[in-house]
Amino acid sequence: MFKFLTHKPLWVNILAVILLTAILIMLFLGSLDFITKHGKYERVPSILGKTLTEATSILNQKGFEVEIQDSVYIDSIAPSAVVKQSPEAESSVKVNRTIYLTINRSEPPLVEMPNLIGFSIRNAQMYLENLGLRMGDTTFRPDIAKNAVLEQLYKGEPIKAGTKIHMSSEIGFVLGNGVSDSEMPVPNLVGKTYEQAKSYLRNVNLNYIPVADLDVTDTENAFVYRQNPNVYSGEEAGQKQHNRIKPGQTIDLYLSKEKPVLDSAAARPEQQEPANDIQ
Repeated sequence: MFKFLTHKPLWVNILAVILLTAILIMLFLGSLDFITKHGKYERVPSILGKTLTEATSILNQKGFEVEIQDSVYIDSIAPSAVVKQSPEAESSVKVNRTIYLTINRSEPPLVEMPNLIGFSIRNAQMYLENLGLRMGDTTFRPDIAKNAVLEQLYKGEPIKAGTKIHMSSEIGFVLGNGVSDSEMPVPNLVGKTYEQAKSYLRNVNLNYIPVADLDVTDTENAFVYRQNPNVYSGEEAGQKQHNRIKPGQTIDLYLSKEKPVLDSAAARPEQQEPANDIQ
């Protein structure tokens, strides 16, 4: 073949190359419509709400390619269901076009639990909704901060800020319902452990703030050596006057490693009356 070419004049070889090139170009252009299916259009079917498997099957049958573009989480939609498609349904596009899908995650993503203690219930609810969390049951207990969040609960147990939980989880709240109108004597907590004191105060709906000495390392087993308000407000006509307190108010508990030595006068029955329920 090469001998045949070398024995021909140069212009003949150039003409042959030009003709061969032209033939190849014509063949390519002639097959281009077939390759690209030029002029063949299809309407994109609606596959919203269908599972990824169903959507892929429907689109492939129409001659479309499928690619997952993104994923979101919506708890009201079935897992792996199509949430969005591009191009949209009823668009007229070429066959072989890629249809991009956004699907619903099969498992909710994790989010960090915020610290909502002290928030109003309205603000706490808005914060939860922004994170994709739900507000669960609410309970109340006497507290001066009415309708403020006192505790945040997950599955009935306190949950710390920063704990990772699934989106759409329910968070319950303990809210303050204001200070009660009823009054009670201030209980005598001096000499009790912090654990004993706070257990009692919870039962009578009183709040407490621990103030521990610097050397206290085990708060639960530390001893109350002073409290505010005190049990007594003073003495009148030879009788000590009990301080009064309302449910929802707060007692400061001062804690020490050492158990305080109680004054013999402090053991008199009339002085122990406010704390006779503490075990």
